[in-house]
Amino acid sequence: MNIEYKINEVLQAVDVSNVFHSSGIKRPADDLERIQRMIDNADVNLSAWDGTKLVGIARAITDYSYCCYLSDLAVSKEYQRTGIGKELIRRLHELIGEEVSLLLLSAPTAMNYYPSIGFDRKDNAFIIPRMY
Repeated sequence: MNIEYKINEVLQAVDVSNVFHSSGIKRPADDLERIQRMIDNADVNLSAWDGTKLVGIARAITDYSYCCYLSDLAVSKEYQRTGIGKELIRRLHELIGEEVSLLLLSAPTAMNYYPSIGFDRKDNAFIIPRMY
C-alpha cells in the first residue's frame, strides 16, 4: 500500500463524507454543504490518499503558537489498523511544532486508541454541546 499524505489539499465534501461514513465517525456526513464549510474553515486539513481515493483525514483548528484542536480524525474502514491515523497525527504534530498542545475530544469507542499513540487522558475538559 502506497499512501500519499497531503497538507491543505483541496478537498471535496463528497470525498470527506465517504471517509466519514466508512470510518464510523459520527459527523453530519449527509449534509455536504456543512461538510464543505467544515473543510473550508479548518486551519489544517491533512489527508491520506491511495491513488486518487481519499482514505483518511485529520482536520484541525490552531493558532500555531499555543494550542491545536484536532476536530476530526477519520480513516476509511478498509484502511484502519494500517497506521494511517497515527501517521496523520504525527504529521500534524510535526507541522504545529513542539510548543503547541494538541488536544481532542474522543468518541467513547476510541478512548483506548488515543493513549496508545501518545495522548494523555485528562479529566479537566468542559463542553457546551452543539444543538445539531
